[in-house]
Amino acid sequence: MNEISQFFQENLEMIYIVILMIFLGIEIIGRVPSVLHTPLMSGANAIHGVVIIGAIIVMGKAEEGNYLILSLGFLAVILGTLNVVGGFVVTDRMLEMFSKKKKKN
Repeated sequence: MNEISQFFQENLEMIYIVILMIFLGIEIIGRVPSVLHTPLMSGANAIHGVVIIGAIIVMGKAEEGNYLILSLGFLAVILGTLNVVGGFVVTDRMLEMFSKKKKKN
């Protein structure tokens, strides 16, 4: 418990920055028109691909007994993968809406 408290005290500024980024991201995304949703989703998929690679690198460089880093890295890989796959599914569905319908004989 002492280690966790010390970690938060040493990285307090970084924690504040992450919290502010979350609020800023929610505000920005909430104001995006629906027309821009598909291009932004594709960009988010590319960013989450980088997150997945970064999480794998962090997990590879973690010390043997550091289960916190390994758990967080594994969680980042799983959530990033789900986000990428879900983003591509949503993007594909939205692009299907704009394709021409084939006539049945």
